Amino acid sequence: MPAITEPKLISGNANMALAKGIARRMSVHRGMSVGLVDARVERFNDQEIFVEVFENVRGEDMYVIQPTSNPANDNLMELLIMVDALRRSSAARITAVIPYFGYARQDRRAKARTPISAKLVANLIETAGVDRVLTLDLHAAQIQGFFDIPVDNLYASPVFALDIEHHFRGRMDDLMVVSPDVGGVARAREIAKRINAPLAIVDKRREKAGEVAEMTVIGNVQGKACIIVDDICDTAGTLCKAAEVLMENGATEVHSYITHGVLSGPAIERVKNSVMKSLVITDSIEQGEKLKGAPNIRVVPTAPMFAQAILNIWNGTSVSSLFETETLVPIYEGMYQRG
Repeated sequence: MPAITEPKLISGNANMALAKGIARRMSVHRGMSVGLVDARVERFNDQEIFVEVFENVRGEDMYVIQPTSNPANDNLMELLIMVDALRRSSAARITAVIPYFGYARQDRRAKARTPISAKLVANLIETAGVDRVLTLDLHAAQIQGFFDIPVDNLYASPVFALDIEHHFRGRMDDLMVVSPDVGGVARAREIAKRINAPLAIVDKRREKAGEVAEMTVIGNVQGKACIIVDDICDTAGTLCKAAEVLMENGATEVHSYITHGVLSGPAIERVKNSVMKSLVITDSIEQGEKLKGAPNIRVVPTAPMFAQAILNIWNGTSVSSLFETETLVPIYEGMYQRG
């Protein structure tokens, strides 16, 4: 059925820059001004979160843009309280747009007497009153099954493929896609297929949590420009070590394409001082001024893709069409020229 109301966007404090970018892109697509719903999301002196929506949202199709990145607990609570405010204000449908889904790495019990926190977060989001979720590159695809509501999981791989084709034009035959561990092979293979490049794997073995004891390259990277592909870059220790091992095995240069730049602790300094020529991340997590002085870190925008996904959900049309590189070329409007 055709939509009756216009889609309305509201944002928490986690990534206001991305929310405004999505609103701008939707304005371009719609040929009319699309802004963020006027609201305040603030904290009392004891750090309790308070939300007040200043516009009428009764019967509206609402999209709450809020990654649950660091500080994960604050941003998650902001999301839940915003959703509760909208639900109590009689919004017709609430979609949680979560570009980075925090707690996704706690998707199973690795040992006895530990939680499955990703499932708990899914329960909280549903109980708050969310009708559907839109996210990007879930760390574990099975998290979609933790919800009893529709979950649309977008992928960064088609955008990364466009970026690689643009920046490595004329050198595509020299590329080798690398998975930094065995668990990420499917993600790396997806990009390798898109750019028609071979695939290698860095096999890492840990003595204990947080320490990488040994790394071995599976595949011949001699004379290749290697592109490491992963979904999360946290402290960048494994990533920088993998780049060193690839160079030691004969790679001519190493680049990395990582969807979510968590970049905690010493990560940025490590990347700056590493053998990597570039680290490319998306804007799923707001970086602010952190990346100033890190010339080898570059950010690829996701606002065009999220804006189109929101419009497709609102219109009741296919979101999976955004998995295709050809669909994204016009959405990114000349940012990437193919050929």
